Amino acid sequence: MAFTDLGLTDKNATGGGCCGGGACMCGGHDSGSRAVDSVDGSVTTTIGVTGMTCGHCASAVTEELSALGTVTGVSVDLKPGEESRVTVTSEEPLATASVRAAIEDAGYTLA
Repeated sequence: MAFTDLGLTDKNATGGGCCGGGACMCGGHDSGSRAVDSVDGSVTTTIGVTGMTCGHCASAVTEELSALGTVTGVSVDLKPGEESRVTVTSEEPLATASVRAAIEDAGYTLA
């Protein structure tokens, strides 16, 4: 299994998201690294995302990443107040700029 770091690390960015990086206050729900691995024609990319604190946050990130053209699946290992691990499965490698923009559009930052 070969992994390639695609440089999605921004240690100076701060997370915010729907709940400002703290306890969830929105009431609308229940309260990095990047590696590419080609297996059976699909590509799995794992990134660290900061600022997510709840299920709504994970849904926002999932929605933005799912909108990228070749994405076939998104899985979020939510760690409220910490770096959450997001795994994206796609038909081809994702452009770093597209992934970064999707995460930022959702209101979060890459770890």
